[in-house]
Amino acid sequence: MDVRAQLVMVFNLDKCIGCHACSLSCKNIWTDRKGAEYMWWNNVETKPGVGYPKKWEDQEEFKGGWVADGHNLRLKAMGKGPTLLSMFFQPNMPKLEDYYEPFDFDYGNLYGAKGGDDQPVAEAFSQITGEKMAHIKAGPNWDDDLSGSQVYAAADVNLEDKKIIEQYSTMFMQYLPRICNHCANPACVASCPSRAIYKRGEDGVVLVDQEVCKGWRFCTSACPYKKVYFNWNSGKAEKCIFCFPRTETGQCNACAHSCVGRIRYVGVLLYDAEKVEQALLKPDNQLVEAHRAVILDPRDEAVREGARKNGVPEQWLEAAEKSPVYALVKEFGLALPLHPEFRTMPMAYYIPSLSPVLSAGGELHQLVEHGTIPSREALRAPIGYLASLFGGGNRDVVAAALEKLIALRIHMRAKNLDQPTDEASLGKAGLDEAGAKRLYRLFTIGGYNERNIIPPQQREELDSHTRKGASGFGILKKTGRGRR
Repeated sequence: MDVRAQLVMVFNLDKCIGCHACSLSCKNIWTDRKGAEYMWWNNVETKPGVGYPKKWEDQEEFKGGWVADGHNLRLKAMGKGPTLLSMFFQPNMPKLEDYYEPFDFDYGNLYGAKGGDDQPVAEAFSQITGEKMAHIKAGPNWDDDLSGSQVYAAADVNLEDKKIIEQYSTMFMQYLPRICNHCANPACVASCPSRAIYKRGEDGVVLVDQEVCKGWRFCTSACPYKKVYFNWNSGKAEKCIFCFPRTETGQCNACAHSCVGRIRYVGVLLYDAEKVEQALLKPDNQLVEAHRAVILDPRDEAVREGARKNGVPEQWLEAAEKSPVYALVKEFGLALPLHPEFRTMPMAYYIPSLSPVLSAGGELHQLVEHGTIPSREALRAPIGYLASLFGGGNRDVVAAALEKLIALRIHMRAKNLDQPTDEASLGKAGLDEAGAKRLYRLFTIGGYNERNIIPPQQREELDSHTRKGASGFGILKKTGRGRR
C-alpha cells in the first residue's frame, strides 16, 4: 500500500449560480499579464454547450487522455513514433480560434477624443496583434446561458437526443465550473519530453517548472480537459496551480474563497497509488467505483501507518479525518469525477444538480407525493446526459447520488415543517439520520472552516540551515521567448 495525500475540491452544482466570481478572482490574480490573456484557469461553462475551448470533450478530435490497451495504459495519441513526427507541431492541440482571440477596448479614444458631431466609441483591438477588430467572434463564456441554442448546445458531445433542446418543456441548463483536476494519473505529466510538469508529493498539486519547460506543448495536447495552456509571449506552458501559495498557509483557493454560492469544498483525500493503474484499466462503466476503491479511510490505523511511512504529517491525517471531501466522495458517494473515461483519475469531483424539473401535462411541475420535491424521473437533465458527464456512461452511480439528494430534501423538509419523517425512504437511499444531518449542514449552514479543511504545509520540519544555504543572492531574469 502506497498511501498518498491529495488536496481535492468538490463542486455542488445545485448551488452554482453562474456568476463567474470564481473566474474573475482567478483571472485577476494569476493570468492578468501578457501572453496569458486568453487563459482562464478557472472557467464556468453552460451545459449543454460546447465549453471552453470549444468541444474540449471530443477526444476523437483532440485525442487527449489515456486509453486501456490490454493490461496497460497508453496516451491516446502519443507514442515514440507520433511524438517524433509531431515534435515541432501539435496537430491535435486546440487553435486560438477554439479558445478566442483576446481583446480589449481603446478607452483612450473614448475619453480623449476631440469634440465633434459624432459620439466617440471605444473600439475593440486584439491583445495579441494590437490591430483593431471589426467583429468579436468569441469569448471565454460566449455560449453563456445558451443551453437551447442550435449552434452551441446542439454541438455538446454528451447530448444524445438533440430534440430535447428544441422544446421548451424539456430544455434544461446547468453550470459547470472547471479548474485543473490535478489528476492522480495526469496525462500532461506523462507526455512532457522535458519532464517539466510534475506532481508534488506533499499535496498532489500538478505544477509546471518554468525553468525546465521548453514549450513543446505535448502537455496541452495530452490533457483531455484542456487545462494546460501555452503562453505565446514566454513560450512556456502554464496551468492552474491550485493556489498553492494560499493552501500552504491553510487558506482556501481564491476561486473557493470568492464563490458566492459556496458550492466548493476543499479537503484532504488519502489514496493508494499502487492501485491507480489497475483501477483505470476497468471498463468505462466501472471507473467511478474503481476510483472510490482507491480512496482510503483516514480512520483506518493501517492506512495512517502507511501514510506516516510516506512522510504524511499528523496534521494532514487529522485534516483527512475531518475532510468534507472524503465524506462527499467516499462515505456518501455523492460527488462524482468529471469524465472518468479519460482515465486520468481527476481529483476534482461534482455533486450532480437536482434542478430544474420538467414541465409536463400543462402543469408547472410534475410533482410526487412529497409535495414540491420532484422524483428522479421528473428532472429535466436526462440521466444519460449526467452519466456521460460524471459516470463514464454508468447511469446507476448517477441515479444513486440523485436518490440520496432527493431523500435528503424530503427528510429535511418534513423535519423543518414538523411533519413525520420517513426513515425507511432515507435508509432505502443509503442514508441515516446522522448522515442526513451532516449533509444538510454541509450544504446549507456549514461555515468556512467546515467547508474548507486545509492543513498548512509542515515548513517547521525543514532544516533551516539547508533552506538558508539554498537561497541567497542571484540574478533575476524575465521569462520570454529565447530566454531559457
